[in-house]
Amino acid sequence: MNSQYLEQQSDNNRSPLPELIGSGSAMQEVYRLTRKVAESDASVLLLGETGTGKELVARAIHQLSGRKNGPFVRVNCGALIESLLESELFGHVRGSFTGAVSNRTGRFEAAHTGTIFLDEINSTTPQLQVKLLRILQEREFERVGDTQTIQVNTRVIAASNRELVDEIELGNFREDLYYRLNVVSIELPPLRERREDIPELVSFFLDNYNEVNDRYVTHISRDAMQAMEEYHWPGNVRELQNYIERAIVLAEQDELSLDLLPENLRLGHHKPRLKGRKADLETLSYQVVQEGLATAMEDEDNLYQKIVTRVERELIAQVMADCDHVQIKAAGRLGINRNTLHKKLKEYNLER
Repeated sequence: MNSQYLEQQSDNNRSPLPELIGSGSAMQEVYRLTRKVAESDASVLLLGETGTGKELVARAIHQLSGRKNGPFVRVNCGALIESLLESELFGHVRGSFTGAVSNRTGRFEAAHTGTIFLDEINSTTPQLQVKLLRILQEREFERVGDTQTIQVNTRVIAASNRELVDEIELGNFREDLYYRLNVVSIELPPLRERREDIPELVSFFLDNYNEVNDRYVTHISRDAMQAMEEYHWPGNVRELQNYIERAIVLAEQDELSLDLLPENLRLGHHKPRLKGRKADLETLSYQVVQEGLATAMEDEDNLYQKIVTRVERELIAQVMADCDHVQIKAAGRLGINRNTLHKKLKEYNLER
C-alpha cells in the first residue's frame, strides 16, 4: 500500500458529506469521524448546540453504512411526554391505554435493519432510559401492554444539545445508558467557531432559495457579508439559513444588501454567548465597560470596583445562560468553585 493511496484515503475522509457544507478544519474533523464510524455498527452520540446539523450527520452515517438500504427513522424525544414517547418508540397493543384502539408498530421495530436517530435524548425520563438501555444491550423489547418479546436489529444514533455528564451529576440521566450510547461521540462545532465556512454556506443557501422562490439574487454586498461573518450566530446554521431565505424573499434587485438582514444582525446587538474563547471574553468585557463607563463616571468614587463588578456580573450571567443554568458546568467553565459561584449568583441576584 503506497503513500499516495494513503494520502488519497485521508483526503477522502476529510471531504464534505452530502448536505453538509464547510471545508474548514473544524468540519474536516467531523467528516473524518463520520466516515470512520459509518464503517462500524457502533452506537454514536452526536453533541452540539441546536441548529448545528446533528440530524444531517446522523443521516450521513446511515447513508455511508451497510444499513443504507434499510430505513432511517427519526424520533424527537423532546416533543412528546413520556407516556406517548414510550408508545412511539416501542409500539402498543389495542386496549393498553385510553385511545389505543388498535395495535401499533413502534419506531424501533420500524427501523429494523436500518438506523434510528433519537434526537434530544437528554429529554427522556429515567424510567424510559431503563427501557432504552435494555434495547441497546439485548436488542429486544415489548410493546406497551404486551408480554411478547420482539427482537430487532437496529442501529442507534442519539443526539443531545446538553452536556450529558452534567445531566448525570444532576440525576437526570443514567450513567450506564450514557456509556452504551457514547461508544463514539462526534461534537459539532457552533457556527461562531467555524466562521471561515460562512461564505460557502451563504452561497449554498443563496442558490437553494433562489431556485425555491424563483428569484435571481446573485450578488452579496461587502458590508452584508462582513456583518454575517462578525455576527455571533446563537441559532447557528439554521439561523443563517433562515436569514438568507428572508433576504431573498424581500430583495427587489439581484443583490443581497445589508438592509435585507435583520436589525440584530446589522447592528450587532446580540451579546456573545461565551464558550471559553478568549476573543469572546474580550468582546464581552469591552462591551460591558463601554456601556457602564458613562454612568459610572458620573460618580468617580470607587470607579475600578464598579466596573469590575459590572463585568463579573455580566460574565457570570452569560456563562450561566450558555450552560443552560447548570451550575456544575458553569463553575467549571469559569474556573471557580461551585460554592463560590452559588454565592456570586445570590450576590448579583442571578438565581433562577
